[in-house]
Amino acid sequence: MSSKTFRVLPLGGLGEVGKNMTVFEYDGDILLVDSGIMFPENDMLGIDYIIPDFQYLLDKRDKIKGIVITHGHEDHTGAISHVLAEINAPIYATKLTRGLLEVKLRRNNLMDKAQLKTINAGDTVQIGKFQVEFAHVSHSIPDCVALAITTPAGLVVHTGDYKLDHTPVDNWPTDYAKLGEWASRGVMALLADSTNADKPGWTPSERVIDPAFDEVFSEAKGRILVATFASLISRIQQVGNAAEKAGRKMAFVGMSMRENAKMARKLGYLNLPDELLVPIEEALKMKDHEVVLMCTGSQGEPSSIMGRLATGTNRQFDLKQGDTVVLSSHPIPGNEEGVYRTINRLFERGATVVYEPIKLVHVSGHASQEEMKFMLNLIKPKYLIPVHGELRHLHQHAVLAQEVGIKSEQIAVIQNGQAVEFQNGKMRLAERVPGGYVFVDGSGVGDIGPSVMREREALSKDGFILVNLFMDKNKRQLAQDPEIITRGFVYLRDSDSLMSDTRKQIERTLAQSNGNFKQDLESQLRNFFYNETKRRPMIFVMVNK
Repeated sequence: MSSKTFRVLPLGGLGEVGKNMTVFEYDGDILLVDSGIMFPENDMLGIDYIIPDFQYLLDKRDKIKGIVITHGHEDHTGAISHVLAEINAPIYATKLTRGLLEVKLRRNNLMDKAQLKTINAGDTVQIGKFQVEFAHVSHSIPDCVALAITTPAGLVVHTGDYKLDHTPVDNWPTDYAKLGEWASRGVMALLADSTNADKPGWTPSERVIDPAFDEVFSEAKGRILVATFASLISRIQQVGNAAEKAGRKMAFVGMSMRENAKMARKLGYLNLPDELLVPIEEALKMKDHEVVLMCTGSQGEPSSIMGRLATGTNRQFDLKQGDTVVLSSHPIPGNEEGVYRTINRLFERGATVVYEPIKLVHVSGHASQEEMKFMLNLIKPKYLIPVHGELRHLHQHAVLAQEVGIKSEQIAVIQNGQAVEFQNGKMRLAERVPGGYVFVDGSGVGDIGPSVMREREALSKDGFILVNLFMDKNKRQLAQDPEIITRGFVYLRDSDSLMSDTRKQIERTLAQSNGNFKQDLESQLRNFFYNETKRRPMIFVMVNK
């Protein structure tokens, strides 16, 4: 075994569900695994999505020998355009994952720059000093792979997202034989999916959804709208099967859904007959009981099709009384409030809403506790690094590992930015690098920081007050009554006495101030409004002379 250091550095996915990105370093070479986004949490006002902070890599561009993408979901692929804008390295992905990446890169005019290389489960590829092997694992999308990364310092296995589904929709179960063969060589460290570490038992097979879809489709009298992720190709296939069985036509709504479905059909991952599919324009003219509309927005995203339908702001069509909406997904941790708010609004607008607790229209794509124990026993790693999950999931994964005999000192529960090093077969924690959130807001990337988020939160809670003062140039007094503008604080017409007292406070402060009048007035008004209303609006004072 080499005395050189093998280094693992997670930049995303540890401490949250999303924005997965892991750096592997050995002898001057870097391998990057995944490049995902994370959906904003409820308090991240105005943010479109979040990408990993990969500042650590920017002065090491020439050392990055390749980027491996384990599968095609947004939390593993969504940041690829941002990464490629800064880093020029070949990207390795299976056929379907590559197709989904191409859709993204073409949309961002980056196809000319991208060096895409197709790999298959079972392949072995040399990427710099890393020998990378690929094994198929089941998930909720076809063509997912686990990785075996070998250097002279040891063998590291990365599961990617997985479940042990014996009857997957694509009839391609996890390759236990290949995982066992890796184990037979001696696995120094395992990085394993932790998303369902708090879920007992085994995750049900994707197949159990089919009867639920058939039941919903046979009972629905009007249109059926199914919301799921645009990259959830297996679910699109199941909806297509149910639509065909029910004698309905199927239409895709939204650019991402249409493009992904078109690409997946072209590559042979979606088996939908031409006569089943109709354009959305034609579907909207058909009788309600004849159509199924496939939409995005299962996470309650305001800008998605389902989000706009819930608020009545979708331009192409609106919900009708008698529509059946099926949310075929589980709320991502942190998104629960937004999802349930969307469900309530859909009910308000006259739809019948079917979601996971009501009928089994969704199952997780991630391993539950018994599958995770199975994976630990199969791989038999010397060390474990739980990945892909909130901190509670990572800690619970560590508990499961101890139950199957892995000692606590052989488990590293870490968060983004914490480097772990392996030398001479021994693990140790190394230095910490930045591994926080980079907010994407419109066309801005990284220009929204914690201070701006705090300001947005304050504005959303208590609003703001703008005081516009017109001062006499020669005398230290007001030339006219101050102009007071409020937004999100009080309705001025109903608060005459408060505004009158505010004007008196301004005059009093002007008379007493000996220094910076603007600063003194902002401070005095802040205290005044809190004493009067127990609220803390943001105060802005403008002085015109």
